Amino acid sequence: MEKLGASRVLEDLQGWAAVEGRDAIRKVYEFADFNAAWGFMSRVALKAEQMNHHPEWFNVYNKVDVTLATHDAGGVTQLDLDLAAFMDALA
Repeated sequence: MEKLGASRVLEDLQGWAAVEGRDAIRKVYEFADFNAAWGFMSRVALKAEQMNHHPEWFNVYNKVDVTLATHDAGGVTQLDLDLAAFMDALA
């Protein structure tokens, strides 16, 4: 899988930022409540499993903090761009 680099994919994404010190991208989603946040995570989990590409994420109540990078490639790839776009469309 070809590395694209965080700076390159950020041109195509809204609200995502480069992670300092590594080739990864990050976004914090905020929902109305825990139920909405958990529902988002559940739908993303199904897509991630289908893609065999899993996010690093952290959830507290209505917030989901997501970091994406392709560990096998050592940075951001098309898989990350695709999963980020899916998450944005879902949110």
